[in-house]
Amino acid sequence: MDKLRNETSSSESKTESNKEPFWVFGYGSLCWNPGFEYQQSLTGYVKGFSRRFWQGNTTHRGTEDKGITWGKAFLVAAENSVALPYLTKRECKLGGYKTCVVNFHPTPFLPATRADKKDALLYIALPENKHWLGSAPLPDIAKQILECRGPSGSNVEYLLRLADFMREEIPEALDDHLFSLERLVRKFAADFKICLRSLVGEQEREEREVKVAVPSNQFASRIPEKKLRCVNM
Repeated sequence: MDKLRNETSSSESKTESNKEPFWVFGYGSLCWNPGFEYQQSLTGYVKGFSRRFWQGNTTHRGTEDKGITWGKAFLVAAENSVALPYLTKRECKLGGYKTCVVNFHPTPFLPATRADKKDALLYIALPENKHWLGSAPLPDIAKQILECRGPSGSNVEYLLRLADFMREEIPEALDDHLFSLERLVRKFAADFKICLRSLVGEQEREEREVKVAVPSNQFASRIPEKKLRCVNM
């Protein structure tokens, strides 16, 4: 597994003191709802991690493991003083995630893109955080995802948007955990005659087409009524 080279405080202080552009790697809701302004985004992967829905949260469930995790990295401008505090609140204070710096590898066959690896901030959930739920049978996780909803939206929306992002932007990537959960959620929804469209909403689905999101604390301030299943690594 790639060595985690910096903790939250050192990562943030380095970024703030150097006043240089920095990359942020997202593998969950950041892929389709970054919530901050950025200069550039690239799909790619980090090594030494696996995406899992093992993290619970009263706002948002995944674990350290060998493997490759695909997602999207965002380049944040040096003069952007809003993005890092926003991410710290959203991912660390509310989400229970820790910050580390990892090597991000852009998709090598992207046109006009050098495939050089880049240092990127990564928000990761560890077993010692209070929201950690740990491993569970996939049918149990799928049923919990189907049941949970809060002011941030339904847990189903989180899962389906992430699965859509992977299919549309990184179709070559394999993620058995994610797509197995999606199949189970769709099956259970059909069994219980639950309309998935009502849980996601067409208007919200259209927003994923927006490539640059405006700064907002909307995501961070919405607290669900019960624990949702979110990804961590």
